[in-house]
Amino acid sequence: MGIFAALFSGVSGLQTYGDALGILADNITNVNTVGYKESRARFTTLVTESSSSSSFSPGGVGLVSQTLIGKQGLLQASTSATDLSIDGAGFFVVRNSPQAQDSSGEILFSRAGSFTPDAEGFLQNTAGHFLMGWPVDSQGQIPSNLGSLDSLVPINTAGLTGTAEATDLVKLRANLQSSQSVSALEATYVPTVSATNMASGTVKPDFERTVQVFDGQGGAHTLTLAMLKSDVNNEWHVEVFADPAADVTPIAPLIDGQVGTGLLRFNPDGSLDLTAGTGTSASLLSGFPINWTTGAASSDISIDWGSDSDVDGITQFDSISALISSNVNGAIFGNVTGVAVGKDGAVTALFDNGLTREVFKLPLATFQNPNGLNRRQGNAYGVSDLSGNFSMVEAGTGGGGSVAPGQLEASTVDLAGEFTQLITTQRAFSASTKVITTADEMLDELTRIKR
Repeated sequence: MGIFAALFSGVSGLQTYGDALGILADNITNVNTVGYKESRARFTTLVTESSSSSSFSPGGVGLVSQTLIGKQGLLQASTSATDLSIDGAGFFVVRNSPQAQDSSGEILFSRAGSFTPDAEGFLQNTAGHFLMGWPVDSQGQIPSNLGSLDSLVPINTAGLTGTAEATDLVKLRANLQSSQSVSALEATYVPTVSATNMASGTVKPDFERTVQVFDGQGGAHTLTLAMLKSDVNNEWHVEVFADPAADVTPIAPLIDGQVGTGLLRFNPDGSLDLTAGTGTSASLLSGFPINWTTGAASSDISIDWGSDSDVDGITQFDSISALISSNVNGAIFGNVTGVAVGKDGAVTALFDNGLTREVFKLPLATFQNPNGLNRRQGNAYGVSDLSGNFSMVEAGTGGGGSVAPGQLEASTVDLAGEFTQLITTQRAFSASTKVITTADEMLDELTRIKR
């Protein structure tokens, strides 16, 4: 009888709209949850089998929940360098485990990027999920097996050690006075003899300046660049030596702490002449191998004197000899002061000596159907048959979005829309109760017919 079927329809309405209320309540209470993706209640009819097209058998209503995981939330600025979001497709790869070193923890995927260091320096979000990334080796390379979860490690910002950088390039801008008189000692000048060279102090240079360089251990050393005008026009003798000389072991035939000697030659217009064979000595252009006596690894330092036939480096004009500027790379040993994350997902360590070094790279996991992922505790998701398998890509490649450092992805919940749905769901629930009470009254009328 249709009255009984109406009762069942009303009951299905109560259950369905009650479930819909739960979805709306979850959305509303997570309106401020970072990276939360709203769920929607989708209603569908329930149809019982009918033996005739002219008759109708009510079945009621059913509910299918749909979480809009692929929907992008608004990116909001944050003051923390480790607050991260994704501008575009993709998910952070996280591990759900009580400790970062627990490799048995489940790998999940999340866009909740409010990461902070734990007591051991591992980055975890508010749900306790640890951020995973590719380690970067000393050559700046990441593992070749990018698609394997075995290539990932928990990202730690406290376990980074200090670093130093050896000097390998010195850039100079200077002028040597063209009218400089030739020293009487130039006639007997021999750079590889202590009694007649500038490194020993026997011959006074016409121009002398020092620069500070660094070895591979971060040790600072002083190199002196000494120049003596030659009796040949437009030509200057050059010696580069350590001060003190005991800092280096000279390579024969060099002596007295020398690391390089040679000739600088200039064109008649005052520009540098680097022409092979006739200009600057090749030894001054090939770099200076230096054996430090401090135990640090050997260095190979090149000096950029300037461009051939140009005035962007060392020049020879008739004004007082002077060093205009010098630029030396390398740095002393420094400790980690923080980390920075780039749009490409590169996690870079910042050192107090001004150096930076890439230490990790964040992968982004992409899915053919992100809306098919399974919801997990802590605003994370797991792989399902509907989502398909994941692909791990570098940020900005392979369909993945870019990492937005210093920003958090807001919840996708529209509070005004949720309250509107709340009202309509309440009205639909009340209408379902009215169906049940009406059917009950009709059944009561039927039972009173026999009286």
